[in-house]
Amino acid sequence: NTDEKQPPKEPILRIETGMHTATIRQIDTDAQNRYLVTGSLDKTVRIWELSTGKLLNVLRPPIGEGNEGIIQAVAMSPDGKIIACAGETGWAWDDRKVSIYLFERETGKMVGRIKDLPSSIVRLKYSKDGRFLAATIYGNNGIRIFRTSDGVLTGEDKEYPCGNIDFSKDDRLVTISRDGFILLYELKSDGSLKLLTKKAPGDKKRYSTPMFSPDGTKISVILGNISTVDNLTTLSTNVDVLSGHDLSYLFSPSTVGVDRILQNVAWSYDGNRLFGCGLYYKNGQYPILAWSDAGKGQFQELPGPISAIIHILPLKNGSIVFGAYDLSFGVISSSGERILFKSADIADLFSIKLSSDGKTVQFSYEQKGKFPAVFETDSRTLTLNGDASKLFLSDTSSLNITDWKYSFAPKLDGNTINLLNFEFSRSLAIAPDKNSFLLGTNWNIRLFDRTGSLKWRVKVPDIAWGVNISGDGKVAVAALGDGTIRWYSMTDGKELLAFFPHKDRKRWVMWTPSGYYTASAGGEDLIGWHINNGKDQAADFYPASRFRDTYYRPDITEKILVTLDEKEAIRLANEESGRRQQEVAIQQILPPKVIILSPQDGTELSNPEITVAYQADTPSDAPITEVKVLIDGRPLSDAKGFAVRQRETAQAKNEIRVRIPEKDCKVSVIAYNRHAASTESGVSLKWKGKTPAPDENILKPTLYVLAIGVANYKDTALQLKFAAKDAKDFAQVLEKQKGKLYRDVVTLVKQDATRADVLEGLEWIEKQTTSRDMAMVFLSGHGMNDSNGIYYFLPSDVNPDKIKSTGVPYSDIKNTVSNLPSKVVFFLDTCHSGNVMGEGRKGAMTDIQKIVNDLSSAENGVVVFASSTGKQYSLEDAKWGNGAFTKALVEGLEGGADYGKGKITVSLLDAFVCERVKELTNGRQTPVGIKPNGVTDFAIAVK
Repeated sequence: NTDEKQPPKEPILRIETGMHTATIRQIDTDAQNRYLVTGSLDKTVRIWELSTGKLLNVLRPPIGEGNEGIIQAVAMSPDGKIIACAGETGWAWDDRKVSIYLFERETGKMVGRIKDLPSSIVRLKYSKDGRFLAATIYGNNGIRIFRTSDGVLTGEDKEYPCGNIDFSKDDRLVTISRDGFILLYELKSDGSLKLLTKKAPGDKKRYSTPMFSPDGTKISVILGNISTVDNLTTLSTNVDVLSGHDLSYLFSPSTVGVDRILQNVAWSYDGNRLFGCGLYYKNGQYPILAWSDAGKGQFQELPGPISAIIHILPLKNGSIVFGAYDLSFGVISSSGERILFKSADIADLFSIKLSSDGKTVQFSYEQKGKFPAVFETDSRTLTLNGDASKLFLSDTSSLNITDWKYSFAPKLDGNTINLLNFEFSRSLAIAPDKNSFLLGTNWNIRLFDRTGSLKWRVKVPDIAWGVNISGDGKVAVAALGDGTIRWYSMTDGKELLAFFPHKDRKRWVMWTPSGYYTASAGGEDLIGWHINNGKDQAADFYPASRFRDTYYRPDITEKILVTLDEKEAIRLANEESGRRQQEVAIQQILPPKVIILSPQDGTELSNPEITVAYQADTPSDAPITEVKVLIDGRPLSDAKGFAVRQRETAQAKNEIRVRIPEKDCKVSVIAYNRHAASTESGVSLKWKGKTPAPDENILKPTLYVLAIGVANYKDTALQLKFAAKDAKDFAQVLEKQKGKLYRDVVTLVKQDATRADVLEGLEWIEKQTTSRDMAMVFLSGHGMNDSNGIYYFLPSDVNPDKIKSTGVPYSDIKNTVSNLPSKVVFFLDTCHSGNVMGEGRKGAMTDIQKIVNDLSSAENGVVVFASSTGKQYSLEDAKWGNGAFTKALVEGLEGGADYGKGKITVSLLDAFVCERVKELTNGRQTPVGIKPNGVTDFAIAVK
């Protein structure tokens, strides 16, 4: 019974950067060009605001292992309300049949499924009036037409295996067959098809990518040679223009000087220009050819992306939108100006260097070794241009292995190594003992013995561009096309560890197969859990941060490459920390889901009193306990009308009455249950009402500064030199802002603070600060984690043996700063070296990454500056008179971070402090600054 088969229920760990991580196969827009939809081999569909490139929604069909769930075709209904997507979708659980999934663009809800299709979908296209949806199907399965009102099949032609497809404005349809024919149909009013005519391309030729001119009188098409490699690829620089009524030949646009393959053609919206692009490469980019005079004139080269273009579409304003092989998309104006460009967020990994124990790896963020970096798994530090003198490239020459680079038939001693059909060899590494070798392909990593016998094979999520083997022969490492570096056991090929460095060259995350992870500041939500909800519902996605308390385990990740076994690493880490074994399934600790129903994103308002309608959903055994409204990332304390709904009534509207500021702003809603907070649902609102007359004294906020520094401890083993002075110096530099950026600056400095002093200071800033103010909290001294990983700030009277009763727990700090109604900037300098734990004391080294990520999450909304990362210490030196972090902060706030901008913003201060601290410490200390997603950059000082 195929109805009993369902998508896998087990959570699936996925990379999530906010951008695609695999090739975009098709793009589409609505008739008014408000939205762009992109479908990718990464198994997601993404909706973008076309004017800005802002990500509006991610559609998540059910997925499975391997290719199950990859998206090859997307289409948007002309009114922009419905998204159709398909590819290899449903094959694994629908008795080798494929489905087309239908989603609401606005909500992301799956509203329908067209099922029982015989093979993967190649292309989808809506008719101009939106009444019908056409699908072409891989293999000898032809074309299908479905009525959009109910998904009923109305027309089909199974005789010709079809590919690309287009509709005319008067309901003709053009497509091409796999053997190169071009086919012209009439789409009748009932949705049935009538073949009007077909045209053969000639001997050893084929047509591809046909497209109607806007008036339907012409069809542009590429005419190419049949490839001798796979009998599929179009190899040509020729474009033909045929009649849109009978396919008779009209003319061929000039391609003189075009020396590489064209793959795409499209008419401008007004039909006055014809565009073409593909593998044509010139001056470091892939230009778009634009022929004038409706294709009869000479072509102009419009600047394109740095990767070949896979799909282009015309826009109403004369521009053209493209999707490229390197995962980027963008808009080029009719004059050649790039008016939108969104690039991939994954590193372009290739070859990798490795330490002898496999724990340190060097890679480059871009091709040809540009922007190299070294990552150390033990210390969890990422260093740009780090020392790689003790790292080595893979050995590719000590065995007689040939034809392994970009080949279907690599050879060992002249004998072909057995691979699957169309499996392409990409990379090679020979083991140090020369008794085995590793081959990376487009689908697998394979280990062979020196005779060529396969020892193991492991599927990889993307092309293995580079492989290497540690000097001790224990681990294999691969650089993959999805931007990850992964470690595998040489014994059996079992995956041990994965590392994803974001292309911004700052954020990263590292995780085990079970999902235990460690991450840089701002890096933990680069992965998350995809959870299927059956065949007929959209899947859910939960960022890793929602499970931080259970799955943030750097103590586990650092043991993996020692034990070479995840279960043993977990056991040892729990034993050392005193934790009990945790076997908690993701499904048992799910947070709520929330979505704002109204107002819609981009709504213009003239009344500051608004009603926010939202829908909340939560597991039945974990009811919603709180709903929080944020304005520009900060909590709104006077929201009215809060109501809790359980899963069974989740479809009902919940409403909260709020007052927004009389300016453009972002409103977000976050729901809580006993497990965690939901991800935020937010909308940007535009203020169109009257703006109050400016009053400089009223508009300027008051700055409240709480500065706490502890250098002299009751326990002399904890003594520091400058932490107390750091607090005083920090407060003094901000006092100079009185009358400048701030109406007033009120400071409270606690030097060598006791536990009571710290709690008193937190209570003070909580009572003082209003929504019109700015708050800054500075902590300098020692911090530590107890055996359960809970962070404590150490006051001067702390007893490390009684940390729970004498230290200041992170929860007290968090509860204060996260609930302040104002903008909040938190400065943390507590990773100083010294005998914090003392001999024989049980505990963990200070780990501030977890609390930095927690405080800066959307639900807490705090801007955080931390003095160091990973296992680095925060350094202080008499020649600076401060710690390096405070020294850089003071210099930056005094004007060093101005950079000629007139104001020192959070981002500018972050850039200055990072570079200045690296300079002061010769790269031994790397500070970090991070803003929550809902908080835009803002000024905190003026020069």
